[in-house]
Amino acid sequence: MMRTSVIAVIALLAGMSATNAAERLRIATEGAYPPFNLIDQNGTLKGFDVDIAKALCEQLKSECTFQTVEWPKIIDGLEADKYDLIVASMAYTKERAARVEFSAPYYRSHSVLVGDADKFTDSSPTALAGVRIAAAEGTIQADYVKQAYTQSVLVLAKDQPSAQQLLEEKKADLLIGDAIELLSFMETGKGSVYGYVGDPISSEFLQSSAHIAAQKGNVELIARVNDALKQIKLNGVYDRINDQYFPFSIY
Repeated sequence: MMRTSVIAVIALLAGMSATNAAERLRIATEGAYPPFNLIDQNGTLKGFDVDIAKALCEQLKSECTFQTVEWPKIIDGLEADKYDLIVASMAYTKERAARVEFSAPYYRSHSVLVGDADKFTDSSPTALAGVRIAAAEGTIQADYVKQAYTQSVLVLAKDQPSAQQLLEEKKADLLIGDAIELLSFMETGKGSVYGYVGDPISSEFLQSSAHIAAQKGNVELIARVNDALKQIKLNGVYDRINDQYFPFSIY
């Protein structure tokens, strides 16, 4: 009887250990895309993406760790098995979908041009011929400028804050990016002098939804993430996080 009990305890502990190991998720984000993901003055990783990831981890009953990765290298790191999920406001593209598994959308937005709204009123490619447009390297907005604004000058920056700095330093005339992210920028002291130029960009090339990414073929993990997303929407956690960052729903 005692031998049987010992074996049962060992089996239980082994099962608990396997469960704990399976519930550890490594999450990557950029850390340079406020208010979605950023490192504050104290060196703390924070932002909407980070809080959503933490809420998903809690819903999944997973122990999660975070790391920041430069945007152009973030999919490479996923493919190299350096982390399990990317939660970094990643938009869907066919090229990315060939390399990763995407979740359902977890927020939606549009791309816009920002600059001196008195000087620039027309955002058409013809009207912006010769105009310098700043964009973050490796983003769908940078790719869009290359394709649609062939007569403009694309000025690339390593990330979105660096692209904003190009506009502030007058090394670029306009800045292209996500409308929600740029709203946050225009609410700062330096960004308050700028406004939206033209209407939000309407293009199938510029997707208006953000997705979580897992390694290609890991459909089981993405299915769990999608279920967790549904649950945090239903239980009000998503809305509470949304309201901490935005005065309107971005879902």
